Amino acid sequence: MSHYAALDIAGLHFRYPDGTAALNGVNLHVHEGDRVGLLGANGAGKSTLLLHLNGIHIPESGTVSVFGIAVQKKTLREVRQRIGLIFQNPDDQLFCPTLYDDIAFGPRQMGMSEHDVRHRVDHAVEEAGLNPDLLQKNVYHLSFGQKKLASIATVLAMDARILVFDEPTIGLDPRARKSIMRLLRRIGRTQIVASHDFGLLRDTCTRVAVLHKGVVSAEGAPAQILDDDLLLKRNDLS
Repeated sequence: MSHYAALDIAGLHFRYPDGTAALNGVNLHVHEGDRVGLLGANGAGKSTLLLHLNGIHIPESGTVSVFGIAVQKKTLREVRQRIGLIFQNPDDQLFCPTLYDDIAFGPRQMGMSEHDVRHRVDHAVEEAGLNPDLLQKNVYHLSFGQKKLASIATVLAMDARILVFDEPTIGLDPRARKSIMRLLRRIGRTQIVASHDFGLLRDTCTRVAVLHKGVVSAEGAPAQILDDDLLLKRNDLS
């Protein structure tokens, strides 16, 4: 195990071009193997923070480090091999003619042989709990729940050590939601899970961090955070 934190965010500030301050000094420290829930009201800065983790946004000031590598334009390739972002809408992640091609896209971009790509795809499909019979289907013919699993498989195929989920259970029926929750518990990797789904955070996370007005305002065990009505109210969550 690396002596670096899996993810270290220190003094992170970010302002959008129109002058809106989205992050106002975020500090968050994540150890390898942690599953950290990220909770915050709409507008608290969650999505902006997630987009910094793999360099879609670059810090205005402060730092984001992934296993000791600072997220900068020159390190994006290295960073993105270590941390994978699973978007809220799977259609933002799936764009190839077949599911196989979508899952194979990342390994192919890494220059892997087609034999090794096939191995990565098969392993990712198994880990995500997808039916291998779907691999030659067009992703637009998949159900929303299958697309969610498929978008996770595209990141698993990259063998990312940190998985970042943006609202992984939103829009799912109860059966598909349970399937995603089981998957998150089963995957033995560091996870950041941004969600308003208290049940998901309670059942899958080791810790919950609350984001409020662009800063981490509270951190603790899931029950400690989610059962504190006063804390939730102070942070516009109830």
